[in-house]
Amino acid sequence: MTTIIRRWVETDTGHRVPNHKSKCRHMHGHRYRWEAEIEGDVVTEPGVSEEGMLIDFSDVSAILNEYIHDIVDHAFLVYSGDQDGLAALEVLGDQHRTVIMEFVPTAENLAKWAFEAVEPHLKTAYGNRLRLVAIHVRETPKSWATWRK
Repeated sequence: MTTIIRRWVETDTGHRVPNHKSKCRHMHGHRYRWEAEIEGDVVTEPGVSEEGMLIDFSDVSAILNEYIHDIVDHAFLVYSGDQDGLAALEVLGDQHRTVIMEFVPTAENLAKWAFEAVEPHLKTAYGNRLRLVAIHVRETPKSWATWRK
């Protein structure tokens, strides 16, 4: 038997897909939802704060905030190979939050990036089995991407 929990954070983040055949090639933004899906065994140590939990939801939030939210919220994600995008953002100077990615910032690629950023930090102090199953990235209310290892 295993238990699964989910916790998410949201960000307001801009991007563009420079080689897209349609309107996504233009600079635009989304209200992204970054959702971690975690499975494992509940903590059985009597009397501890996490008894009956996989991990405290607030601990998951702290990880999501530090390794996703605080990096991309109110920032513009630009592919390092997008010369036009880089030039346009350069005009804004250091006052602008620009995050240069080594990949085209699609929802699919961002889900993998977020998984790799979060996974090493997901731990508990009680030795219970804990595993990041997936990161789900919602780009629009109708569009999600998921990365599973």
